[in-house]
Amino acid sequence: MAGSPNRAQAAPERIAAALRGELLEGVHPVGTRFREEVLAERFDVGRHTIRSAIQLLTERGLVAHERHRGAVVAPLSRRRIDEVFDYRKVLELGALRMAQDKGADLSPVLAEVERLEELAGRSPAPSWRELTGVHGAVHRAIVAAAGNRRLLDDFRRCEDEIRLLLTFVRPDFDAARLAAVHRELVEKLRQGGKTAADALTEDIDDGGRAALLTALHRAEESARLLGH
Repeated sequence: MAGSPNRAQAAPERIAAALRGELLEGVHPVGTRFREEVLAERFDVGRHTIRSAIQLLTERGLVAHERHRGAVVAPLSRRRIDEVFDYRKVLELGALRMAQDKGADLSPVLAEVERLEELAGRSPAPSWRELTGVHGAVHRAIVAAAGNRRLLDDFRRCEDEIRLLLTFVRPDFDAARLAAVHRELVEKLRQGGKTAADALTEDIDDGGRAALLTALHRAEESARLLGH
């Protein structure tokens, strides 16, 4: 019985990890409500444990609490996209400048891009969760090059939400395209100076942000045609 408290303590983390994987794979569409009673039955735990698991997901930006509805997969919005991608720009561009100032080695960034390229050539095709995991590792390596633990911690806190947002652009990207885009990015990063900063800005704004805004427009147009 001595091990029971440890197992109970691990239950919220275990449940949150399972739901996180499903969210990052795009299993739960926008508007999905996480009902405590349904999840409690699914995972064979009490509702208090489910509340703790959902709180972990909320802290990672993966679900949001709505009045009278509880925890839901929040929809895309222009405000949400801009908040996340403006934050990314502050973190990543600031980290890049620090890395350049100290002449940091960017080979870890190249190594992650090569992992993307390996995924692009793999059969069967990688899962979307695996693909966005390596994509996130490319950008995490850029931040890590600054050598500042606080910057890296901040990036890690928003990383899951970035990956969740990328599920909305899944129809527009595949492993080959992501690998090609980031190969071009890393080559320009290694040139340094304005070329590097401009390339990273373009990747964040003209790549990720623009793709999400296109997905938002597509969703809004679909809703309009359906009369929602």
